[in-house]
Amino acid sequence: MKKILFLIFIAGSINVFAQSELPFNFDFAQFKYDSLSNYLEVYYSFNQQDLETEKKDGKNFVDAIIHIQIQNNKSGELVVNKNWAYKKEIDKNDSTNTNNVLLGVVGYVLKEGDYSLSVSLNDKGDLHKHKDYNENLVITPFDSNEFSISNIELSNRIVNENANKNSIFYKNTLEVYPNPTMIYSELAPVMFYYSELYNLNKFDKGATFTLTKLVQNSEGRIVKSKSKKIKSRENSIVEIGFVNLSKLPTGTYTFILNLKNDLTDKAYASSKKFFLINPKVKKSNKIASGEKKFLGSEFGVLTMEECNRMFDESKLLASKKEIDQFKQLDSLNQKRKFLFDFWTKRDMEPATAKNEFKELYFKRIKYCNEHFKGFTLKGYKTDRGRVYTLYGKPSEIERHPSSSDFKPYEIWRYNNIEGGATFIFGDITGFNNYELLHSTKRGELQDPNWQRRISM
Repeated sequence: MKKILFLIFIAGSINVFAQSELPFNFDFAQFKYDSLSNYLEVYYSFNQQDLETEKKDGKNFVDAIIHIQIQNNKSGELVVNKNWAYKKEIDKNDSTNTNNVLLGVVGYVLKEGDYSLSVSLNDKGDLHKHKDYNENLVITPFDSNEFSISNIELSNRIVNENANKNSIFYKNTLEVYPNPTMIYSELAPVMFYYSELYNLNKFDKGATFTLTKLVQNSEGRIVKSKSKKIKSRENSIVEIGFVNLSKLPTGTYTFILNLKNDLTDKAYASSKKFFLINPKVKKSNKIASGEKKFLGSEFGVLTMEECNRMFDESKLLASKKEIDQFKQLDSLNQKRKFLFDFWTKRDMEPATAKNEFKELYFKRIKYCNEHFKGFTLKGYKTDRGRVYTLYGKPSEIERHPSSSDFKPYEIWRYNNIEGGATFIFGDITGFNNYELLHSTKRGELQDPNWQRRISM
C-alpha cells in the first residue's frame, strides 16, 4: 500500500476557525506494513480562500508551501524532510474559486521507534500567516503472533462500488476520502470510518470475534453502541462503516472500535477523537446524581481490560449472582457502572470521599501478588492469598520447614476472628504453592487429620 503525495480540490467547507489564524487541518493513522515497520498515512487540508492573493503581471495567484518532517528521536536522523509548493492562478470574479479545499495524503514506511512529526503550511503571500503541528509519534509494529486492529481513519465519504482505481484515495478496492478536520456538523452529520483487522484466523481457523463500535462523549458516557460478530475466511480484512450523528448535541466525542476474541475474551481497541457542531440538538442536563458520581469517579475512565482485571480480583467478595451478571455484560460502560455499584455497596464509610474498604482490599491484593505467587498462579489466587485478602494479616504465623517427617507447612492464627481461628497450609507439591489443609473457622475447609497430607 505504497503512495506518493497527491492533491485534489473538493468543493464545500465549513470555516470554524478564527480569521487571524491560517486554517490548516492535519491527521494521521498507522497501518500494518511488515513485522518491522508500519505504514504511516498523513492527511491534511486547507481552503485556498484563506491564502493571501498576490498580483503579478495582471494576474492573481495564491502561493503556499507545505512542509513535512519526520525525525528519529534516538538517532536524530531526518527520515523525511520535504517541501511541496502550491501555486495557482485564480479568477476573483469566479465565485467557485472562493470555496475550494485542497485535500492531501502522503504515506511513509517507518521502522519501529520514536519519532517527531512536524507538518506545516506557510502562506508565501503573507509570511506572518502559517500553521504548524508537532506530534510525538511511536511506531510499534503490529504483533504478527496476535490478532490486532489498526488506527482509525475518519472520512467524509467512502466509495465501495465502482471505485476509481486511478483515484488518489484508492486503497483496498475503496476510495476513502479522509477528514483531517475531524469535524462533523448538522449539514454533514454522517461520520464514515476506515480501519484494518489483522491475524483473524492465522492461529485458529474457526476463531470468531465481536467488533463493537462506540461513541463516547466528553463526560465519558457511551451515547452510541453497536456490536457485530466477525468470522472471516481471510486472515486480514478491511472494516468500514458509518455513524449517524444527527441526534447528538454539539461537543467533543471519541469513536472507539473494540475487537474481542470470543474464545479467550482478549480484546484490542482503537480510538479517534472528533468534533460535532449540531446546535439544533439541545444538550440534556438531566443526569441522575448517582450517574454524575459514576462519571466523575475512577471507574468512568477504566478500559475494558482494566474492568475485567478489577472484577477478577474482586471475585472473592462477589456473590454467584454478581458473577453471573458481570459475565452477561458486553459493553465497556456497563462494566464500568457495574464495578462502581459493586464497590459503592461495600463502602463502609459512605460519608467520606474515599472508599477505605476498597483501598484496603486492593492493598491486600498487591501484597499477595508480591508474597504468595504460585508456580502458575497470581498471589491472590492461591489459598494463602485468598485468606490474607479476606481476613487480613494474621496475628501470628508459625512456619515449619521441610523435615524428615513432614513437608513444609504454616499455621496462621487470627485472634480477632470467632474468638480465635487457625488456618493450616501445606506445600504438598513442593512448588511453593501452599494449599489450605485445615481451618477452625466456620465455612472454611476442616480436616482434623490434615497431617497425613504432608507426611513424608
